[in-house]
Amino acid sequence: MAHFIDRRLNGKNKSAVNRQRFIRRYKQQIKKAVSDAISKRSVTDISSGESVTIPSKDITEPFFHQGKGGRRQIVHPGNDQFSPGDRIKRPQGGGGSGSGQGDPANDGEGTDDFVFSISKDEYLDLLFEDLELPNLRKNQLDKLVQYKNVRAGYRSEGVPSNIDIVRSLRGSLARRVAMTADKKARLRDLEQQLSALEREPVPDQQLLRGIIDDIDTLKQRIAAVPFIDSFDLRFRNFQKRPEPTSKAVMFCLMDVSGSMDQATKDMAKRFYILLYLFLSRSYKNVEVVYIRHHTQAKEVDEQEFFYSQETGGTIVSSAVKLMHDIVQERYNPVEWNIYAAQASDGDNWTDDSAPCAELLANKLLPLLRYYAYIEITPRAHQSLWQEYEKLLPVHDNFAIQHIKEVSDIYPVFRELFKKQAA
Repeated sequence: MAHFIDRRLNGKNKSAVNRQRFIRRYKQQIKKAVSDAISKRSVTDISSGESVTIPSKDITEPFFHQGKGGRRQIVHPGNDQFSPGDRIKRPQGGGGSGSGQGDPANDGEGTDDFVFSISKDEYLDLLFEDLELPNLRKNQLDKLVQYKNVRAGYRSEGVPSNIDIVRSLRGSLARRVAMTADKKARLRDLEQQLSALEREPVPDQQLLRGIIDDIDTLKQRIAAVPFIDSFDLRFRNFQKRPEPTSKAVMFCLMDVSGSMDQATKDMAKRFYILLYLFLSRSYKNVEVVYIRHHTQAKEVDEQEFFYSQETGGTIVSSAVKLMHDIVQERYNPVEWNIYAAQASDGDNWTDDSAPCAELLANKLLPLLRYYAYIEITPRAHQSLWQEYEKLLPVHDNFAIQHIKEVSDIYPVFRELFKKQAA
């Protein structure tokens, strides 16, 4: 087998480059592990890093080896056990590669899965990749700021992937000229002296040897100047430039009535925490308005929205009316991009579902960029879903999704806020 050994010294930030290359190469496996991790985390631990497990079969690499040469004659044994279409039984015992939970086999070798830890920033980048606020428009260039990577000259430090070869070689040439110019001038003078001395009928041997030694010393000093040095390296510099787009506000409406048990409320909180992390990481200065409701709706702060124990009956229209009043009072649709996300188990007073849908269709949806309704229940859909479903063919800025269990939260979130085709 042929072995290739890389004995080059590791440059600065080389591990960071390799890490990003690894993430790009196995992005699908890592993204799947990240999405699976959402359902296993507590509400308060949803934004930390993650240890990603990748099956060993997915990271196997091809390798060079010496093949058998010459002419060979091989007699293959016949098959006396199986016919086409037979199902082969699984071998007894473990020992193969995989991550089974059984006892180890007496023979054979097992291969552990590869465990890769990603940081909080890498975790959130993968979590919210290809997501955006739908139908975002530039109204007044004011508060909402998106960041865009732009070229910002050159710098003397950076990652190898950003190195500018032409600039680096230009710096190397300038340094070598500056460091060897006086030596080369001295070398030319000594070579002229040597040539003149050798043309004399009887040259002075002691002076001749001295000049030759000086020439050798200067040539060694010139040759000792490295072709390229870390001082010569120039890296392309990128900066995040804030680009003002528009003002935006997100309304979060959560049902806290008695029909919402603790497990259902936890799933609603998980969804809203994902939404908050997405807004705070992808945009700047997005205002968030929190509304809790049972029979009555109330605008609350973030602490009370997530941790208050208040409960009661269910009148969904109270939250929709309160949101409409707040929009009329504080958020002019001409200047603001207005969004809303409503989470409920769908349980509502029968006489309230139809007026709620009518209020939403006639007063709110014409003012909004996007309204998302998430029903969190393992049961059949209630009257609120049925009334909301009638709005889908008429309003393209309205969406409804169903969450049955914790594992549905992240797929539903991505479906609601996936990036739209240009």
